[in-house]
Amino acid sequence: MLALPATQPCIAPRLQQQQQHGRRRAAAVTRAGPPEQHACNGSKKKLAVFVSGGGSNFKAIHAACLKGQINAEVVAVVSDVPSCGGVAYAAQHGIPTLTYPASKKGLFPGLTPQELVQQLKHELGADYVLLAGYLKLIPVELVSAYKRAMLNIHPGLLPSFGGKGLYGERVHAAVIKSGARFSGPTVHFVDEEYDTGPILAQRCVSVSPTDSPKQLAARVLEQEHQVYPYAVSALVDGRITWREDGIPIIWEAS
Repeated sequence: MLALPATQPCIAPRLQQQQQHGRRRAAAVTRAGPPEQHACNGSKKKLAVFVSGGGSNFKAIHAACLKGQINAEVVAVVSDVPSCGGVAYAAQHGIPTLTYPASKKGLFPGLTPQELVQQLKHELGADYVLLAGYLKLIPVELVSAYKRAMLNIHPGLLPSFGGKGLYGERVHAAVIKSGARFSGPTVHFVDEEYDTGPILAQRCVSVSPTDSPKQLAARVLEQEHQVYPYAVSALVDGRITWREDGIPIIWEAS
């Protein structure tokens, strides 16, 4: 098995020599393959997906599961907006839905953090949690229950253009305003803060100075629908190992 980059590189001329050296070093480190215990055991895993809107990344993951590209099934969808498109899609496909958190205005009930962990981990048996456009901060109880087993996708190249309040078109507007020449989605593990967990995979798209946020968003979204299923497939197959400094590495399937 060989480790392949999970990123389409954004190569500036002054970085080419450095990246060539990095590729030579990576080849030397990964030639032996990942530890034996990380091989896929073939059993189908269970996924819980969190959404707040239309759920296009959820739909891409669900479609990849149905096609056998991800060795898993979606067993629950959690949302803070019970009327959103992602919840409607789940209902249409017979996927159980949960609400977290409850509405602050009392418009609808919702689970507590403890109830959320109980439902997902113990009653539904979800092996992994995936955030797909979920805008609320994940409770520490769930982060603790799914350490190194919860992923999020962000529409910018972290660690830049992330954090509380930076989501959706706000990210793309900030990228364009900054003058950055590249953007793209980031898949990362989830910790107790917004967008600060270890980066697992990224893809790059070019940014034109004349782009509108909507134009850039469309190009980034296309890459989101490719890189997220790719990363989730590696996660459920056990094809992720961790460097001593806490950086995850995806290994290509044999």
